[in-house]
Amino acid sequence: MRAVLVEEFGGTPRLADVDDPTPAEHGVVVAVEATGVCRSDWHAWQGHDDDVTLPHVPGHELAGTVVATGSRVGSWRVGDRVTTPFVTACGTCPECAAGAQQVCRDQTQPGFTGWGSFAEFVALDHADVNLVALPEEFSTSTAAALGCRVATAFRAVSDVAAVRPGEFVAVHGAGGVGLSAVAIAAAAGARVVAVDPSPAARQLARDFGAIATIGTEDVVAALRELSDGGAHVSIDAVGLPATCEASVRSLRRRGRHVQIGLLPAAAGRPAVPMDLVIAWELQVLGSHGMAAHDYPRLLELVRTGRFPLADLVTRELPLEAGPRALAEVAGASTAGITVLRP
Repeated sequence: MRAVLVEEFGGTPRLADVDDPTPAEHGVVVAVEATGVCRSDWHAWQGHDDDVTLPHVPGHELAGTVVATGSRVGSWRVGDRVTTPFVTACGTCPECAAGAQQVCRDQTQPGFTGWGSFAEFVALDHADVNLVALPEEFSTSTAAALGCRVATAFRAVSDVAAVRPGEFVAVHGAGGVGLSAVAIAAAAGARVVAVDPSPAARQLARDFGAIATIGTEDVVAALRELSDGGAHVSIDAVGLPATCEASVRSLRRRGRHVQIGLLPAAAGRPAVPMDLVIAWELQVLGSHGMAAHDYPRLLELVRTGRFPLADLVTRELPLEAGPRALAEVAGASTAGITVLRP
């Protein structure tokens, strides 16, 4: 099969011919019809994730068709159209038994612990636990965004932050996950303010329901003014020390900060103002994806038109453009979600 192959961290990936994957006895192989280009893929390429070993194929947001199944797979057949969370859970550990597959202690992750979906085919583990059937009305291009950024934003807004109507929600970063958070919070009846240096990204945030946007000015002061003294919920959808600290500082008393963006050690550690956390009784929360069994709620939100999933995908490229698309992530030079079409 053809795949985007990383042979040196930070080095230029290349399109290569590699062996086709085979399914584990509990897994499947999916023919990849679309795969999103995510900031997490960029971190993997740069060597910021200890799970990644070389040579490596990135990619963890995907949609496609099952082409092979393992001997122990009971729920899926060749020809099924599917997507999957980026955490492929084991299904048997205590966390999985409690329904929290997104923090499975024995998880695997395509594009991190194993080869991913920047390829014509990808192997996925524990299919009966992790696959999600795609309704016919969902194109694979839009469904590919679900596995990481959209699903992560949905659970972060709806479950972790538990956003309520009328609350002020600040979203730091208007990339794929940030725009998803904007739209989902707006659909919940929140008043959303988005922060991003890119004019194009800010315009998309307004299109997705933000009542106001902020660029490079004094973010904390601007957010406090726009939200009548501070946000009820503030979300770092970038994962930089500066955005994390600004997110916490832009809260009002008893506000909730939710960290979605990765904070790799290579980027430095954020100066979280714990004195403020204590004095104002702030909540500092993490959010890590979403389990497959939670997808029906998200799919229903899309089906009803309250979340414009298709509008998130602003660019589709062939697989050979994968190296260029990865390199562009760091500069955030394109708004919305880029999808590769193997």
